Amino acid sequence: MGSNSAVDLMESSSKVHYSGLHMDGLEQRSTGEEQLIMTSETGMHKQPFIIGVAGGAASGKTAVCDMIIQQLHDQRVVLVNQGSFYHNLTEEEVTRVQDYNFDHPEAFDTEQLLRVMDKLKRGQAVEIPKYDFKGYKNDVFPARRVNPADVIILEGILVFHDPRLRALMNMKIFVDTDADVRLARRIKRDTSLKAWDIGAVLDQYSKFVKPAFDDFILPTKKYADIIIPRGGDNHVAIDLIVQHIHTKLSQHDLCKIYPNLYVIHSTFQIRGMHTLIRDSQTTKHDFVFYSDRLIRLVVEHGLGHLPFTEKQVTTPTGSVYSGVDFCKRLCGVSIIRSGESMENALRACCKGIKIGKILIHREGGDNGQQLIYEKLPNDISDRHVLLLDPILGTGNSAVEAISLLLRKGVPESNIIFLNLISAPQGVHMVCKSFPRIKIVTSEIEIGLNEHFRVIPGMGEFGDRYFGTDDDDDQQVVIPS
Repeated sequence: MGSNSAVDLMESSSKVHYSGLHMDGLEQRSTGEEQLIMTSETGMHKQPFIIGVAGGAASGKTAVCDMIIQQLHDQRVVLVNQGSFYHNLTEEEVTRVQDYNFDHPEAFDTEQLLRVMDKLKRGQAVEIPKYDFKGYKNDVFPARRVNPADVIILEGILVFHDPRLRALMNMKIFVDTDADVRLARRIKRDTSLKAWDIGAVLDQYSKFVKPAFDDFILPTKKYADIIIPRGGDNHVAIDLIVQHIHTKLSQHDLCKIYPNLYVIHSTFQIRGMHTLIRDSQTTKHDFVFYSDRLIRLVVEHGLGHLPFTEKQVTTPTGSVYSGVDFCKRLCGVSIIRSGESMENALRACCKGIKIGKILIHREGGDNGQQLIYEKLPNDISDRHVLLLDPILGTGNSAVEAISLLLRKGVPESNIIFLNLISAPQGVHMVCKSFPRIKIVTSEIEIGLNEHFRVIPGMGEFGDRYFGTDDDDDQQVVIPS
């Protein structure tokens, strides 16, 4: 992959009742959207966060969905409309369409909707029909191809009616709007889009819409986790919903187990950089460039976990600014040799920082860790230590390095371990052995293969970064 294609890829790539927002019913899931599952097409993947949005016709569901999607601009979001899954009407039903109840549960092909949602949940692309509301068929227009996403919004009047659909949802929102407002909106919509006269609209409303709302839609309100009065006009409720979604999307399962594990918030830019450095065809120049960008983000995030002191300064305007002062007693320690790739980013963030070295011999993948060399600041016991290694695999090398730092007198709570990617096995190993250190990473991996290599991983990081090859006889130069 050349630099031009790299640039192209980067450019194409984020119990309460308050203001009508009810969250007392929001289910607590120990795995839920973060659970990893296996599919035949994609292998391991992270489950999407599925949101159901229900409410009466013309209640403002679409406006709520649009506002959520707009605010989730740094995530991949897919909207699935229950209205795409109406049954085809027979010729006889079309001739008497004004006597057909489109608000009844049996008007929808729920089985097809369930198949589509199941595929999306498993990370598979799907074809969603485009319903023709003039011919009342779902096979007139080409189907819409929808790819897997981080967030799937299922919107429709009866998406809470079937318990199998409800079981798929991580969050259920009911848009609650006054009946007279819904009726006024329906009159405006049907007279303009369907060219119905007002009498026909009112006749259908009294015959089908209102009874269906009372019998089938309103009773599903009890299943909602969140109730939004006034629909899209309730900006406070939507802001709180989006904040909750962001929190769920950025939180990995392991972060719930280990509060000392921090995964930086993922955006399309971060995903794009990970895509490039994981691609086996990426050139060394691009690999180094985008690795350095990611490393810089991890270092900056790690520095944010250091202690600080409040400090006031006088600005050039003569005003007083109340801020904070950086931690002064700080040093970096890189685990040779991959860890040395992170030193430049640390120096760029912390001028004149001292950096120590640790060399650990790795024998046979998971076993045989042996300390070969160490060169650390004499006063390291009085400093906060940023331990540098881009990949956390089994965790054995990290445990050996951390144990050395502890023997040198560094308090466990003064160590922050920085890496680009972490395997769950390594996280378990380090966090269980040293519960007071902090781990900062940019992504949690699927795991380790039979050779104890991180998957999907990015290969031998040091070889790719420094331009060496496994087949070459490379010697590690020990600093004097």
